[in-house]
Amino acid sequence: MAISVDVPQLFRRHTNGSKVLTVNGATIRELLLCLEREYPELKKQLLGKDGRLHRFINIYRNDEDIRFIQNLETPLKEGDRVSILPAVAGGRPASGLPAVAGERPAGGRPAAARKDPGQGWMESRP
Repeated sequence: MAISVDVPQLFRRHTNGSKVLTVNGATIRELLLCLEREYPELKKQLLGKDGRLHRFINIYRNDEDIRFIQNLETPLKEGDRVSILPAVAGGRPASGLPAVAGERPAGGRPAAARKDPGQGWMESRP
C-alpha cells in the first residue's frame, strides 16, 4: 500500500534531497520503520531512543495531527498523504525590525504605525 510522505526542507539532506517519498505501511509506526530502512539518519531526527516521536516533531495524516488520532498506531490506507513537520521556534528579528509589532525601533514609529491605515491598522502617535 503506497503512502506519500512529504519531507520538509530541513530533513531532505537525509533523503537524498527528495521532497516526497513513497513508502508502505499500515500504520505510522510501520511507515517510519520503512523510512528507517531506506534513510537510517532520518530516524534519529524523528524518534528518540525510546521509540517515541520527538516532542518537536508533528506528523499529519491527510492534514490531521496523529497525536489526536492514534499517535504512532494511526492507521494508513492507500492514497493517504503523511506530512512530517518539525516545530520551529526562536530566532531573532532581522536587523532594523522590532521584535514585537508595536515596539518602537530606535528613533522611529511603531511597526504597526508604518502599515497602511487603509489595511485596518491604526496609526499611533508619540
